[in-house]
Amino acid sequence: MLRYTSGGNFKIPVVIRGPGGVGSQLGAEHSQRLEAYFQAVTGLKIVACSTPRNAKGLLKAAIRDDNPVLFFEHVLLYFNKEDLPDDEYVQPLDKAELVRPGKDVTILTYSRMRYHAMQAVEPLVQKGYDPEVIDLISLKPIDYETIGASIRKTHRVVIVEECMRTGGIGAEIIASINDRFFDELDGPVVRLSSQDIPTPYNKGLEDLTIVQPAQIVEAVEKIMEGRL
Repeated sequence: MLRYTSGGNFKIPVVIRGPGGVGSQLGAEHSQRLEAYFQAVTGLKIVACSTPRNAKGLLKAAIRDDNPVLFFEHVLLYFNKEDLPDDEYVQPLDKAELVRPGKDVTILTYSRMRYHAMQAVEPLVQKGYDPEVIDLISLKPIDYETIGASIRKTHRVVIVEECMRTGGIGAEIIASINDRFFDELDGPVVRLSSQDIPTPYNKGLEDLTIVQPAQIVEAVEKIMEGRL
């Protein structure tokens, strides 16, 4: 908060990187989602990279920013590979990414759940639905301009997060969507979150604690059919 309380006289150009998320059988001790811990801290910027491309662009932007930035990297995304541009590029810290345009329902997600959402797209398209997928990337501040533009088009929202349900990022987004875009909604916002329990070591039980692509498909079907 020092930049604010000093009237801008002090700068805090620090970046804190760290892995997080539910790993592959890392157990309760290491499967942590820390983004919600810091969401309420005024003065922080929080980003969650999801691809090699945005990881590089966001890290450059974070290093050049004069505010403290928490830079979250999902432990299971370190193995992802992607060809990166040779030219210099920097990605804004406060912008979401439109991953897939659509007209029927807005799927808001971030980090590893971006890939679960995209896995759900193919069966949804086969069923005749056209989902729009947005990777939030910036968790503080949240890009409500991009979210609002999508909601005005689809009028339906599904939030997919690996964060805990209670006090998670999704809870904040639902409250803000209802505050800002309630009249644009054709139904309640659906939130798919992790179970409020320590993550089990057992792989089968671990999978049951986090959102799976089939659950996203089911949620979209329900919201499209008005069964919520």
